[in-house]
Amino acid sequence: MNWRMKGAIQKVLGVVPAGDQLHFRLQRHLGALRHLAKELEAKIEDWRLMAGHLRDAKLPLAGTRFVEMGTGWYPTFPMCLHLGGAARVDTIDLNRYLRKDLTLEAAALLDSRVPLIAEESGRPEVDVRAAYRELMGALRRGATIEEATGGVVRYRAPGDASATGLPDGTVDVVFSNSVLEHVPGEIIDRCLDEARRILRPGGVVFHSVNCGDHYAYVDRSINQLNYLRYSDHEWEKWNNRFLYQNRLRSNDFIDMARKAGFAIELDTSRPHPTRLAQLAEIEVHPRFGRYNEAQLAITSIDFIGRKPA
Repeated sequence: MNWRMKGAIQKVLGVVPAGDQLHFRLQRHLGALRHLAKELEAKIEDWRLMAGHLRDAKLPLAGTRFVEMGTGWYPTFPMCLHLGGAARVDTIDLNRYLRKDLTLEAAALLDSRVPLIAEESGRPEVDVRAAYRELMGALRRGATIEEATGGVVRYRAPGDASATGLPDGTVDVVFSNSVLEHVPGEIIDRCLDEARRILRPGGVVFHSVNCGDHYAYVDRSINQLNYLRYSDHEWEKWNNRFLYQNRLRSNDFIDMARKAGFAIELDTSRPHPTRLAQLAEIEVHPRFGRYNEAQLAITSIDFIGRKPA
């Protein structure tokens, strides 16, 4: 599909009555949700990478208290964390998108990933398998995700990750996966400030950010640097509440985390030669003049920031 057409359709759906329901139906029948197994595999791989990074940061999954920013249609990360022995996972979303049918379908697909979850969490596979059976049994009986996890996973939507209401210093990890690129910069600042408040001393933020043009996933005629061509005014024609893209670069997220008082312990951002070649072929709008070539070409970053102990 032409990316401009998709942007225009989503722009309209964002303002018409029943637009949310229509958008879901399009995603389910024509978009990413029609291949849930493929999408889930990608999410599980992202979870595996997060688990590894947290392990390197001396933060085991078992017994840990998490806050997730951005739940989405189904709670892959919270379910994996629950099976891995997390003490609590508050998953917060601005909109109430979570669906029981997709949650059950995603949980069923986790069956074959139980050995991976056990390996990454360091929990005995027999315990993970037992927890998985309990989770599936409860979801099949119509339980909510909170009921199915014995209160470990708590879904909070509509919710505000910049004002969680959680007590000071009661969380070990605040994380997100492919979320921050969809949040206005000033709100990210407030979310990072809130994260520092609720994290215990020595706790961390972990964010995985896909800061490339997401329209490139549906229109193969463009690449992930395409949106760097446009001014803010021009980009507003296609930016919409279903696929809002802030166009921030990887270094912006690091700068915001440092500004909020976090010490950066992990920054995976690197310019890929393919992206640098693509950058040389486009005319970047002067609006991005403050960035160097490497900063413009980077389209993904995982980072960890630690609250001072």
